[in-house]
Amino acid sequence: MNNRIDELKEKIKIYDPADQARILSALEWAKSLHEDQKRASGEPYFVHPLGVASILVNLNLDGDTIVAALLHDVLEDTATTAEHIEERFGKDVRKLVEGVTKIADIHAKNKTIQEAENIRKMLFAMVQDIRVILIKLADKLHNMRTLEYLPPDRRKANAQDCLDIYAPLADRLGISWIKDELEDLSLKHLNRDAYDQIKGIVALKKQDRENFLTRIQDAILAETKKLNINVTVMARAKHFYSIYQKMRKRNKGPEELFDLFGIRILCDTVDDCYTLLGTVHHLWKPIEGRFKDYIAMPKSNGYQSLHTTVMSFDGKLLEIQIRTKEMHQIAEYGVASHWLYKKGTTAEIIKPQDLSIVNRLKDWNSPDMTTFLDDIKQELLKDSIFVFTPQGKVIELPAGSTPIDFAYHIHSAIGDHCAGAKADGTIIPLTAELKNTQVVEILTTQNAHPHVNWLRAVKTAKARSKIRAWLQQNDETLIIEKNIVARKKSTPTTGTQSPHPGQAAQPAITSGQKFENAIQTVIQNQNLPKGILQVKVEDERNMMIRFAQCCKPVTGDPIIGYVSRGRGIIVHRSTCKNIHFIPDFEERKIEVEWEKANSQLVKRFKIEARKANDLFSAIEGAVRKHQGHLLEGRIEETSQEHFTGFFTLQLEHREDLKQVIKSLKNVPAVLHIQVIA
Repeated sequence: MNNRIDELKEKIKIYDPADQARILSALEWAKSLHEDQKRASGEPYFVHPLGVASILVNLNLDGDTIVAALLHDVLEDTATTAEHIEERFGKDVRKLVEGVTKIADIHAKNKTIQEAENIRKMLFAMVQDIRVILIKLADKLHNMRTLEYLPPDRRKANAQDCLDIYAPLADRLGISWIKDELEDLSLKHLNRDAYDQIKGIVALKKQDRENFLTRIQDAILAETKKLNINVTVMARAKHFYSIYQKMRKRNKGPEELFDLFGIRILCDTVDDCYTLLGTVHHLWKPIEGRFKDYIAMPKSNGYQSLHTTVMSFDGKLLEIQIRTKEMHQIAEYGVASHWLYKKGTTAEIIKPQDLSIVNRLKDWNSPDMTTFLDDIKQELLKDSIFVFTPQGKVIELPAGSTPIDFAYHIHSAIGDHCAGAKADGTIIPLTAELKNTQVVEILTTQNAHPHVNWLRAVKTAKARSKIRAWLQQNDETLIIEKNIVARKKSTPTTGTQSPHPGQAAQPAITSGQKFENAIQTVIQNQNLPKGILQVKVEDERNMMIRFAQCCKPVTGDPIIGYVSRGRGIIVHRSTCKNIHFIPDFEERKIEVEWEKANSQLVKRFKIEARKANDLFSAIEGAVRKHQGHLLEGRIEETSQEHFTGFFTLQLEHREDLKQVIKSLKNVPAVLHIQVIA
């Protein structure tokens, strides 16, 4: 540890003497506070805050951030108070440490709710001070570097969190080297076989590869010398996770991929970038459809560069990036690059509102913690597209968005009266997937209105919320709650016969009744918390939608609804045997359906297995190994020695299905697998 302390002391010499003194004071104090604590590896705990601080020094962040990094665990793990921190290092450091501590300070009964609340706190912390998130990312990165000391289930859970949340967040903040390392470390623990295979292929024929890239560099330098353009040409190895993604996309092994490495050309001006693009295309034939101009159309995180792929020497595909030196710093360090170029206070260096993701968070409205996490993953942390209004205004939307999403982004009234759409002057379906850089025009009429099918098409939380609100207010035949859509069955009139004298008419649902139970769906063998769901049936609002506990329907099951007396709408599987024993079921049944049809592949499995304590986690690990997601599941005891399990899985790619089945068969306790839907 002394060597690591000496390394940090050497690195902070770039700071002014006052900052150096404060950092060293924080170092000694934090070391003494954590003195008796150990990590899972057996090392002194202080190596962790030391490592986090070192990562942030590499980003050249200000002195307060480095001090806060050294102290980021003291409120949670020691007896130190926030007041003590402020006395020693001031209010800014106290706020940073408190901000990082609060992110990890949620202890909900349900793990899904807890994770969602943590992510919500972390993301909204960006609105106040971006440095809180930078400390958290450095904290995650250092923990991922030492993940091998944790038990297998915790390793996989942490790796999946990084892949789902923290790597995309680093990408949104433009810090590419942190994103790349988090992705590679996640792959290492989620799919070790693929990681080792890629590592082995990359290590092969190293000399041949270096000779090839030297030929490329020499050819480029010879041409730029003639043009009198000052350039730096560097070879770049693609990180393992990007190679893994290419393997999956093209259904090839790493040994079949030629473009495992690329060339990056740095120059001085934007004009030089475009001149160099022409030079490269003169040297080698460009591949159609593989050119991207991120200089004219920067990414939301500020990234700028020209990307092209050419057919180079010996028929090998070669990806080339061309950018200025300043663009390169922004590409590597993202929001942190502001500290590389500017002096002054942090408030002057960067404003959170300058970041696209922060502006989108300000408009975010997802109070339901059970859907918040999925919405964040699908909308804020996934790739974006940029489309234009006819007036030339740039609109950023999550990839896969439709004209309906675009319409609601412009204005709720436009969305509610959306009747058609044009992209680049051509009529397209309202549910079509928009493409990058399209000019989108929305056609409206006063008679047009939202349709329940729109819920299945839209990608943005805003559009989904507005559609649901309109349908609930204007379509009396629908009841919409959670991801269930119930369609009321119309009751035929039987004339004007009055109730029997002295006998009051029995209402279908008791008005104003309070309900205490809620949807109970098993997710990873744990129930969601109970609570009241408010929906509207005719004029009654104190209703709820529940899942029947006898058949426990899960996403994708064929379902039917029953309007109970005093307990709301009960959703059963259509095949549930118990519905035949409900006397008035035919009179009280209503149509219900799942609200959203996922664009990803969703499959249901029935698994016969021997009893094992770790069966659930083993099945989840087998699914995650191939980037699948276990949506729901339950295990039923069929004998003293055997379980029967029913699981709903979501897969990114159809071709992953065979691999998941193979992986599940390798779980020792699993005896038989059947795909049932």
